Parts: sequence; structure tokens; C-alpha cells
Amino acid sequence: MTNPFENFKKDPELLKNDLTPLQYQVTQKAGTEPPFQNEYWDHKADGIYVDIVSGEPLFASIHKFDSGTGWPSFYRPINEQYIQLKSDFDLWVPRTEVRSRYADSHLGHVFNDGPLPTGMRYCINSASLKFIKKEDLATMGYGELAALFAQDVNK
Repeated sequence: MTNPFENFKKDPELLKNDLTPLQYQVTQKAGTEPPFQNEYWDHKADGIYVDIVSGEPLFASIHKFDSGTGWPSFYRPINEQYIQLKSDFDLWVPRTEVRSRYADSHLGHVFNDGPLPTGMRYCINSASLKFIKKEDLATMGYGELAALFAQDVNK
């Protein structure tokens, strides 16, 4: 089975036309949007969050929790094959940056202060995400992920 994202290539000039200035700043320049003033920080609908640049499936609403930080937070990704972690030394303390695997979009950071069952908190910028409603998964090409919503959320 081929991975539809494996050969994803991005043209920075085209991305400037396809993304809002904030989406471009966050995904391409490792920016951060303001807390509590972004699209998904308190979003509660069932569905998945995909990379705004490539469409790589990243996070599911069943793994989302309120971290109190003002950004969408998840205790795990849908599938680690679409996530890459990198050391980030841009601030006074080392952090772990979360990027999408194939588009290499900056998503946010991961911390080890999240809830069970993983203890992780993936703190993600809304500007790096696009939301696909559960009922639209099949028509949008993510039908195989509908099974997530039939599973125990703690598995």
C-alpha cells in the first residue's frame, strides 16, 4: 500500500498563496499563534485534525483534552508515522518540537505533563491544522480513520 503523503513536495511561493499569513508563519517559520485566540483551542466536535499543508492525518478529537494552555492539546497522535520530533533550543529551556513527517510543517511542541494513558501533551497550533468532521471522513479520503470513533478512547 502506498503512502499518499510520502512524496509530498511544497513550493514556498505557492504556499504563500494557499495559506493565510498566520498559517504560513506557524507552519513554515515555526511561529506560535496567541493562546485562547485560535480556532481549535476549545473545539469539541468529533473528527480528525490534519496538516493544513499536506493533509497528513495527525490528531483525533477522541485524544484531545483541555490542558488550560489555550492551544489544542492531545495526549497522542493518530499514528506516529505522520509525526516527527526535533530538539528545539530556541527558548531558554530545551523543548521537543512536533512537525509533520512529509510536509515538515511546524505543528507545536510536546511535553511530558499530559494525562493518562500516555502522560504526553501535544500542544499544537490551530493554524497548522484543518479539521475534518467524523461524518466527512469517507468523502474526504480518510474513511479508514472512522474506526477510531468506535474504539475505546484510552487504548
